[in-house]
Amino acid sequence: MSPIIAPSILAADFANMQREIEMINTSEADWIHIDVMDGVFVPNISLGIPVVEAIKRHAKKPMDVHLMIVHPENYVEAFKKAGADSISVHLEACPHLHRNLQQIKALGCKAGVAINPHTPIAGLSEIIQDIDLVCVMSVNPGFGGQKFIERTYDKIRELKRLILDRNTSTKIEIDGGVNQQNAKLLVDAGADVLVVGNFIFSSPNPKEVIHRLKTISN
Repeated sequence: MSPIIAPSILAADFANMQREIEMINTSEADWIHIDVMDGVFVPNISLGIPVVEAIKRHAKKPMDVHLMIVHPENYVEAFKKAGADSISVHLEACPHLHRNLQQIKALGCKAGVAINPHTPIAGLSEIIQDIDLVCVMSVNPGFGGQKFIERTYDKIRELKRLILDRNTSTKIEIDGGVNQQNAKLLVDAGADVLVVGNFIFSSPNPKEVIHRLKTISN
């Protein structure tokens, strides 16, 4: 089964964002992944609500919004209005995670939970049945272009066992350092969604890269 490919616009050319979104629209990509950082939860600041609204005006693919922020409950409604189709919040930022997920679902979005590299899968065991998407960070969140953390494969397999054991339809998304060399290994381990940034946008032919990733299981 082909993975869902979600180009991460954190790696796109911000001066030509419309062009980059139109490239994704006409490619074999499935989603558009949007990283939102507040400079508090992670040591960087990135796209905010007005930029998400601007992307939505051109996007023809679902918008997968990843909130790397504290107090996400204060902002999820605004991101839904801005165009988000799925919203992921960080386990580490949400002491009342069940309530956060209920809030996202009540808005009509798919509800995701992201986990940092140091966070064990066991932390999801009591909530996995309420999660549509688990975003496993395979780099430390905050900056693009980082080296892939090899321990991620084991975490994917452990998460897949939990999902099967609880008989849920939760998808596994991998975010960070994904490229042609590790994509098939990730899918074989159990990943459903590959977030890909620099590997796509630094290529002279991004659509061809997306095609190769999309057909990685063939």
